[in-house]
Amino acid sequence: MLRIFDVIFSALGLFVGFPILLVVFVLGLFDTGSPLFLQKRVGRNQRPFTLVKFRTMSVDTASVASHLASAASITKMGAFLRKTKLDELPQLWNVLKGDMSLVGPRPNLFNQEELISERSKLGVYDVRPGITGLAQVQNIDMSTPKLLAETDKLMIDSLSVKAYFTYILQTVTGSGSGDAVN
Repeated sequence: MLRIFDVIFSALGLFVGFPILLVVFVLGLFDTGSPLFLQKRVGRNQRPFTLVKFRTMSVDTASVASHLASAASITKMGAFLRKTKLDELPQLWNVLKGDMSLVGPRPNLFNQEELISERSKLGVYDVRPGITGLAQVQNIDMSTPKLLAETDKLMIDSLSVKAYFTYILQTVTGSGSGDAVN
């Protein structure tokens, strides 16, 4: 049932949000010269997939988890995109393709070994990763792997249609700050 919501809302979001996507893309050309950020992430059953986001950091920023990146790497436009969560909009394509869900554990990098271990123990990779979820609205990021994995598991075990829409609504209305940056 939730996959049907994912397909409907991601397609609708891409269609309705196309003018915004286009404007941000063009502005991103002037900001970094490379407006899209593509990165291999750990998906369902630990299979790799390519995450698509709008770039918020300079092109030469190391490929590390956000909490390990320097805040100096964030561009002025990137700070705005992060604050408004517009940098996440291209992930609707990942949702439509089936790589992700609107709600699920945030996909991590393959070099985040401690988080992979904690999530593996709890079966977090049995579901599609998501754009938002319980950890995001509670401001729990990847800097606390054990707590994040436990929160992801709690969300997975209690996910209902009501919770699905609650997490989306909380995210859209500004709950959660996303992954911290040093």
